[in-house]
Amino acid sequence: MIRLRDVTYFYPRATTPALADVTLEIPAGQFCAVIGANGAGKSTLCYTLAGFVPHFYRGKLSGGVEVAGVDVPASSLAKLAGHVGLVFANPFNQITGARFSVREEIAFGLENMGVPLDEMEARVEDILGFAGLRDLAERSPFALSGGQQQRLAIASVLVMRPPVIVLDEPTSQLDPIGSKEVFAVLRDLAATDAATVVLAEQKLEWVAVFADRVLVLHEGRIVADGLPGDVLASADLTQYGLQPTRYTQVARAAQAAGFRADRHDLPVTLEEAVEFFR
Repeated sequence: MIRLRDVTYFYPRATTPALADVTLEIPAGQFCAVIGANGAGKSTLCYTLAGFVPHFYRGKLSGGVEVAGVDVPASSLAKLAGHVGLVFANPFNQITGARFSVREEIAFGLENMGVPLDEMEARVEDILGFAGLRDLAERSPFALSGGQQQRLAIASVLVMRPPVIVLDEPTSQLDPIGSKEVFAVLRDLAATDAATVVLAEQKLEWVAVFADRVLVLHEGRIVADGLPGDVLASADLTQYGLQPTRYTQVARAAQAAGFRADRHDLPVTLEEAVEFFR
């Protein structure tokens, strides 16, 4: 579904690459989280998958990028819009303000595509239920909480039915409840094979619970790739400017004090921590 081969990218006038020799494959239906310190290249990777690199930001891109069967550098943003949906960190950047209700906001993109009314209504109704927005369908988008607005932004992308959805730190401005709501929607989306999900995120405790796979970026390079339990419990995480989850930190401190020193599988979630200390 997603294939990158030796991808290197320089922003205009930059002397160091934002991405360096990135080779990556993400199969259909996978929920893949991308983590890394600020400046590691997470946003640039998201923009590359969605075609904003190189078609909007320009710069110099080398290597191969294929998403949902489309050659990204050889395509256009207009063509890619039907294959990749991009959700930004701030939902205000995606709420159009051209419609007065949540239902109308979700339908806006379908209207522009000329989707027949019956099909449009059915698709909007399905997405309202999937995103947990049905009870808010007639409310103004600007009367929603942060988590609800982010779910609306995601729903507005999902209703277009792209095979790939890319999210650039969508929970950065949300509280824990709002963050959990967004992660749960993404998990359900990938679990139903409705789309392949690529999520750039800083909240590692939620990544540990919901993601299928974790990539670590550092200075534009992939330095770790694997299951959440393996990547997030690694002692190498701190050298890339990341802190393990609180559960891993407590378990590691307990081991240093001589408790469960024989255990090599450190917990990364609350449930795993309960089992570790039982």
